[in-house]
Amino acid sequence: MSQASQIAHAVAALRRGGVIAYPTEAVWGLGCDPDNDEALARLLRLKQRDPAKGVILVAGRIEQFAPWLEGLPIELHAPLAASWPGPNTWLVPHNGRSHGLVRGGHDKVALRVSAHPLVAELCEAFGGPVVSTSANRASEPPAVSAAEVRATFADELDAIVEGELGGLERPSTIRDLVTGQLMRA
Repeated sequence: MSQASQIAHAVAALRRGGVIAYPTEAVWGLGCDPDNDEALARLLRLKQRDPAKGVILVAGRIEQFAPWLEGLPIELHAPLAASWPGPNTWLVPHNGRSHGLVRGGHDKVALRVSAHPLVAELCEAFGGPVVSTSANRASEPPAVSAAEVRATFADELDAIVEGELGGLERPSTIRDLVTGQLMRA
């Protein structure tokens, strides 16, 4: 199947409330529609992830985060624009737009604009951000290949978009936009 048809298949799965896997900058990710209650709950069950931890949203371009950035003071937009696209996740104050399972037990939402062309293409085709959390069960190492994704999740996923990782050795940094505090190096 061509990459374009894999992306079309993944987008159809996302729109049906499915959970998909795809390569990111450093590890394979699991994703779903960030506005679909059932998809979010299913993704967290698959990962065996504590819902209080929340998940990251990834987009292909900053404009796709407009609803999440609405009301953000203009001076806080500069660090986002300067670091995106790239492996930088920012904890942004929640403005009422994010689903509770996306935020978890936090008052902020984690956002990243990916420099990975496949992720950007996926988000463009979907029409907005998707959930991006490492493809692994809780406390296990993240998958670094489609074969590892299949070994862990077998037929539990609705689509796997084949592709190469983005060449980074570690997942994105996570920094608080308001305080500047580094949460994950």
